[in-house]
Amino acid sequence: MRATAVLRLFRQVLAIGLLLFSSVCAQAQTTPTIIILGDSLSAGYGIDLKAGWVQLLRERMAADKATSHYQIINASVSGETTQGALARLDKLLATHQPQIVIVELGGNDGLRGQPVKLMRQNLAEIIKKSQAASAKVLLAGMQIPPNYGTRYTQMFSDTYPALAKRFDVALVPFFLQDVALNPALMQGDDIHPNAEAQPTLLENVWPVLQPIL
Repeated sequence: MRATAVLRLFRQVLAIGLLLFSSVCAQAQTTPTIIILGDSLSAGYGIDLKAGWVQLLRERMAADKATSHYQIINASVSGETTQGALARLDKLLATHQPQIVIVELGGNDGLRGQPVKLMRQNLAEIIKKSQAASAKVLLAGMQIPPNYGTRYTQMFSDTYPALAKRFDVALVPFFLQDVALNPALMQGDDIHPNAEAQPTLLENVWPVLQPIL
């Protein structure tokens, strides 16, 4: 008799557990997600992560009823190239099933002098894979210093609007607009924005992201 009662109690607990698990899964599936696929500029290199533009974006969206239901996954990695991000993308898409993917990449490709053609191919694959997963894409444009040569520099910067037009995706023309040439907003390496620059980075992204939301 006692064994029967224990078995009945076990079944009840199991049923409740399965019900709660199903509820959590359903909620996870219905929570719209934004993935930030970037490099050190979005990973918060050299600054407190709480001061980074991605965290500022979380706070802005959380404070607005129209966007507070979104979750933001920052999948940015310092030193990341377009090739490295492409290799990680399938798992990110399968795990998080995002509605939006913000692509902030290419700077490290340029600084390493990698062929622009290869960078363009990688970015194109990232966009195509994201769109195939039913995600909208926001592409953050980058530029590199002119000491890499006029031809390379121009090909690099032209890549972003060309891809945005080809795949009909939203474009931030230059992610570091009003930051890159301002010494007061850059760290000592003249490559990475400091904490004071982060609100400007957010303002560069927000007008393009908001219509997608």
